[in-house]
Amino acid sequence: MNDSPETRNPKPSLSDILTHLGEDREQYFQAIAPPVIQTSNFAFPDLATFRECFSDELDHHVYSRGNNPTVEILRKKLAALEGTDDALVFSSGAGAVAAAVIGNIRAGEHIICQQSPYSWTSALLRKFLSRFGVEYTFVDGTDIQHIAAAVRPNTRILYLESPNTMTFECQDLAACAALAQKHGLVTIIDNSYCSPLYQNPAAFGIDIVVHSGTKYLNGHSDVVVGVLCANKAMVQKIFESELMTLGGILGPHDAAMVIRGLRTLPLRLQRSSENAQWLISRLEKHPKVERIWYPFHHSFPQLELAKKQMRGCGGLFSVQFKSDSMEKMETFIHRLERFLMAVSWGGHESLIIPTIGFYNIPGKPNASLPWTFVRFYIGLEDPEWLWEDLERGLEAL
Repeated sequence: MNDSPETRNPKPSLSDILTHLGEDREQYFQAIAPPVIQTSNFAFPDLATFRECFSDELDHHVYSRGNNPTVEILRKKLAALEGTDDALVFSSGAGAVAAAVIGNIRAGEHIICQQSPYSWTSALLRKFLSRFGVEYTFVDGTDIQHIAAAVRPNTRILYLESPNTMTFECQDLAACAALAQKHGLVTIIDNSYCSPLYQNPAAFGIDIVVHSGTKYLNGHSDVVVGVLCANKAMVQKIFESELMTLGGILGPHDAAMVIRGLRTLPLRLQRSSENAQWLISRLEKHPKVERIWYPFHHSFPQLELAKKQMRGCGGLFSVQFKSDSMEKMETFIHRLERFLMAVSWGGHESLIIPTIGFYNIPGKPNASLPWTFVRFYIGLEDPEWLWEDLERGLEAL
């Protein structure tokens, strides 16, 4: 029998992580695909085993709210991808964000957050934690001095999202980690835009890395999942409190589907990225395009920082079009037949979110962006097929 990947290579390669890590096939009949261990609880052969398992539910199987074998395989792969000790998975990205934040804040303390986070992260701070006396400040995170100026004696968390997912502002991760260490802050970052393949914030000193695994990690638009990666002590703390108490867990069937999705993550991300860049190269030459937002685009104001921190970009970018009427803009949107109008990203299918859709809905996120602004996610389809659709729509402008 071959040695396990962990024995052969203490720092497993990407292929080892995606194909072998955590998959003890001798335990389940040499099955190629990990089984779905669909059980709520586990039996113990004797009192000694009973005591051992109850003393450490994070690393033993007692009850599937805590540790399930299928979920455990996924946790090991995600931690290895992000270069952290361990990981936890939740029933949504918002659940992972909430656990990371709530697990490190108390009433009367203060959070600094970059100014344009995911809408439900903003809601967590503005609508939920504020009810319990937690203070917050949103800052322009593109300048470390703005972050430094916001630090108070009661600041406990620096929350980052680099890049964010509409206009893609970045924060200098190494500088943020150094500032946080100086002031004793916990750093948390939403790394959903990059995925672990294109950016590893822990390598820059960031404490907690969260993902909406619904996006690239699962990659098939059929599972909602959140991910939290950190060192062992942080994971243990959040496991024993926020995960076990609030119970926002991922079930084994969904975990198996995410493991399936991870198998093809490098290929999917590469295809999505190449398609996006192909379409950007055509859009930037079109007379009806005002501006393109994409971290690796030559016009991006933080291009140097993005390339310093990121190994690549995925399929998400935004475009501001030239239009003299909302009616024409709506016609453009409605002419698109091959792009689906939907939130999220990361699957096979290409998507759009037009900010004109937020108008007349008071208080909705991103309503402050121009009504000529559209966020695109480019999926895995033939890019020329997508361009034909865009050209047909652009005629309306």
